[in-house]
Amino acid sequence: MSELEAAVAGHYTHSSLTATILAALARMGRATERIDPDDLAGVDEFHMGGRDATILLGDHLRLGPDEHLLDLGSGIGGPARYFAHTFGCRVIGIDLTPAFVESARELTRRCGLDDRVAFELGSVTALPFADASFEAASLIHVGMNLPDKAAMAREAARVLKPGGRFLIYDVMQTGSGAPAFPVPWSRQPETSFLAPPQDYRSALAAAGFAIEDERNHRALAQATFARWRERMASPDPPLLSIGLLLGEAAKPAFANLTAALEAGHIAPVELLARKGRR
Repeated sequence: MSELEAAVAGHYTHSSLTATILAALARMGRATERIDPDDLAGVDEFHMGGRDATILLGDHLRLGPDEHLLDLGSGIGGPARYFAHTFGCRVIGIDLTPAFVESARELTRRCGLDDRVAFELGSVTALPFADASFEAASLIHVGMNLPDKAAMAREAARVLKPGGRFLIYDVMQTGSGAPAFPVPWSRQPETSFLAPPQDYRSALAAAGFAIEDERNHRALAQATFARWRERMASPDPPLLSIGLLLGEAAKPAFANLTAALEAGHIAPVELLARKGRR
């Protein structure tokens, strides 16, 4: 692991993440040994738009039960579990952060999905998988921590079968300004690598992908954040939220993120690409 990758992994490390999540579920009166995957939606959808965005992305990926999906930068496994549970596909997630991989594995076991979903520790720019292993791949709010978008795209192309789909959903630079720090993906500029959609398009094209669709989901993110702020400000805020993943840094990080989103400096952008068949 490079020095930069170690710094990124350190940002997301939580010493007792699984125990914290299970304790919150118990306080909510939910089962903790056999978990309903929907009960985790408040904490394991660590991206703008939350579960609403994951549902949308799944619809666009059009996954089939006989397909194998690679989720790049899988976090604690929310989208991976949703895709497997909803579409019956097999999923492998890969992430740099040991605490995330450990939590993803344990939560997936407790959801009864470990026969279809697995998680590996590793880098999305050096994937430990054979060529042409997957029918589809996803990258959800990961590129902001990746300086080398081209290496990511090349590795995705390598492990996808000809005609394979690659869905990217990232926070991208859409204006001339920049967010203040901290933000959810970084406490300082040195580990933040925001880029405009054109950089992603260029990386994908160079790796042999053809872009089939592009969508700016700023409105979805704004609506989701508005509902989240309302719930968090209520007398009885939710016990299980993505704030658990960031601890004390959550409040300023999401305040800065929301301000940059409202100013038009950033937006969550979806790109759906397909690998050439040659």
